[in-house]
Amino acid sequence: MRRLAGLLVVPLLLLSTAACGSDDKGSDSTSSKNGLPAITAGAKFGEKPTLAKGEGDPPKELKTEVLSKGKDDAATLKKGDAIEVNYLGQQWDSTKPFDNSFDRKQPFPLTLGAGMVIPGWDKGLEGQKVGSRVQLVIPPEMGYGAQGQPPTIKPNATLVFVVDILKAKSIPASAKGTEVAQDNIDLPKVGTNTDGKAPKVTVPKQSDPSKKLVSRYVLESDGPVVKATDTVSVAYQGLVWKDGKLFDSTYAQGKTQQFALPQLTLKGLKDGLVGKKAGSRVLLVIPPDQAFGDKKQQTIPANSTLVFQVDILAVM
Repeated sequence: MRRLAGLLVVPLLLLSTAACGSDDKGSDSTSSKNGLPAITAGAKFGEKPTLAKGEGDPPKELKTEVLSKGKDDAATLKKGDAIEVNYLGQQWDSTKPFDNSFDRKQPFPLTLGAGMVIPGWDKGLEGQKVGSRVQLVIPPEMGYGAQGQPPTIKPNATLVFVVDILKAKSIPASAKGTEVAQDNIDLPKVGTNTDGKAPKVTVPKQSDPSKKLVSRYVLESDGPVVKATDTVSVAYQGLVWKDGKLFDSTYAQGKTQQFALPQLTLKGLKDGLVGKKAGSRVLLVIPPDQAFGDKKQQTIPANSTLVFQVDILAVM
């Protein structure tokens, strides 16, 4: 089963690369004392940095340098945390960034250690504190390897990142809350287990799907209400109404997913989550005109009504 996350949100660099940063503001100033490329401007946490080109041969192992450390009482990142960062990345032998989130003015959300990003990020950020600025120098085998990401990143490239760690939250295994009656026989039924395993979703065979967006609680929590500007951490399953077949599941991957709602391209998914309470489990029925319309997507036929079970685990 192929993940659809890249279709649900605006693709960002790190696993699926697309050139987003084309500015060339670097310089050939000397490297820092530790042999890593120096920051030549924007050195403070929160500022967009520029980086010098690396000098000599790049390190063959992952290097993590803490440029400025968060407060002593700040959270320490661990596997499974939902985090938000800003970053700038370039190749060791270049002064031209291949991507940065500072220009997008939208932090990059991910689940640490879940394989959502290149391995050098998962390993290099673990153990760092929120509020820290770190520099990562990532060898090819922990980046994009021998294949690279042409034309943006060449094969066997060593990558250099400056990363500002903005937020982190420990994520519960499951939604919890008051069970809400599922008494409409024309809607799918969703399991109410709270053990972190995938709830059973049953699509009614005798009913035609709604032509309007349906968004209903299965478990209603008392968490904060989700806003259209939020980033949420979720566990979800997606099914095609017509045959009830699963096309995507975070449970199958053993990972949660972060959705920056301003970047969520599936309209019905975004609209169905906004206004719901964090900590809740929600059933969504999304008609074609708010899903993928008349375009076939992987295993999803054209003009499909989609069914989602979504656990809104946290708001960042």
